[in-house]
Amino acid sequence: MRSSDYRDVADAVAAEIAAGALRPGDRLPPQRDFAYARGIAVSTASRVYAELGRRGLVTGEVGRGTFVRSEPGRAVMLQPDPPPAALDLQRTHSRLPEQDAVLAETLAALARGASEISFNQYGPDGTPRAREAAAGFLSGDGYAPQPADILFTGNGRQALAAALAALAPPGGRIGCEPLTYPSVRGIASRLGITLVPLAMDAEGVCPDAILQAHRGTPLGGVYLQPTLQNPLGTTMSPGRRAEIARVLETTGLTAIEDAVYSFLADTQPLASLAPDRTILIDSLSKRVMPALTIGLIAGPPHLTDRLAASVRQGAWTALGLSLAAGLHWMAGGSAATLAQAKRRDAASRQALAREILADLTVVGDPRAYHLWLELPETWRAEAFAAAALRRGIALLPATAFAVNPGHAPNAVRLALSTPSQEELSGALRMLRRLALAEDDQIVE
Repeated sequence: MRSSDYRDVADAVAAEIAAGALRPGDRLPPQRDFAYARGIAVSTASRVYAELGRRGLVTGEVGRGTFVRSEPGRAVMLQPDPPPAALDLQRTHSRLPEQDAVLAETLAALARGASEISFNQYGPDGTPRAREAAAGFLSGDGYAPQPADILFTGNGRQALAAALAALAPPGGRIGCEPLTYPSVRGIASRLGITLVPLAMDAEGVCPDAILQAHRGTPLGGVYLQPTLQNPLGTTMSPGRRAEIARVLETTGLTAIEDAVYSFLADTQPLASLAPDRTILIDSLSKRVMPALTIGLIAGPPHLTDRLAASVRQGAWTALGLSLAAGLHWMAGGSAATLAQAKRRDAASRQALAREILADLTVVGDPRAYHLWLELPETWRAEAFAAAALRRGIALLPATAFAVNPGHAPNAVRLALSTPSQEELSGALRMLRRLALAEDDQIVE
């Protein structure tokens, strides 16, 4: 059989899944056994399994094998919203009681100064006052971007899209963590950019992994989350950041530093160590609220024009009203005040989660609004997520974050920020019973 016929074999397996001959949760044989049974080469079997994963029919779990998905065909979904009736442990937007007062005060202030709002402003440069405020807002711990290099987008995802498009053309390659922010996967796919998973350890991406990937086929850049990485919650040490900065200088690569969660932790940004090789991305969605958010781009001077063109071409410019609200929050102190309150809230929720899940394996930074739960061998991540949803709790399995869905660990991410602490406590106790087979209905 020719190697190009792998799609025919994948079609046959897909038909078996559709007919019920292969059911959700069934394990496919090892690729070598599959190849022998189907009379194909092992290399062809590998392509068949990759194609089935691409179609969303199977999922691979490291060290465990390849399984028919619990919900075949949904692998390409980025980060689906939880069902309305489910308790949301998927999204990391937090809502504190004081946010209502901040929003009311902001709207009143904007109404009083409506004549100052640039409703006709469509450019990524915002206004001189907004650039000054944003530059001061992002400064700290050895980092001080210039106002002239600040650009604004509608939200953080748009800022990431603009940065990715500025660094890599369609067909280009961007290195990233093997488990990463799901929206980046979708953005890269729509831009025609290939994400290249880079090996990481407990501190984040390994410097040698960047060198190795770039040596093989040149990268257009790297996308990194040095602080409170999503989904693992890892935070790079100062030493690791310095190593990454040296790699950027040596290779001439540019890093996109996703600093969206950095307000929860005191860390020195990578941009302060490699200012000419780092595009820092932030937003006000997590710090303040998503309702009137803006995205922030602070890049090196030699990339500012290219980044601005990318924002314009993508139609990702911030609207005047949102820009005015963002300026009010940054300059008036509301963003900083809420950030401090959310730090306390995140730490409290982490402590609660770790106490309840003490006899399970959790990974992550105790300052984050999310944690990584490694599941017992009795569970598969997707089956666990499906069972949790049947009990009214929405969470995300590792496959939602895996650049290569065939290499997802047996784990789920728990977002701790959305429910009340009382609701969160109940949900975590339910998940603990489920994970430890103490529930009345276990692996279904």
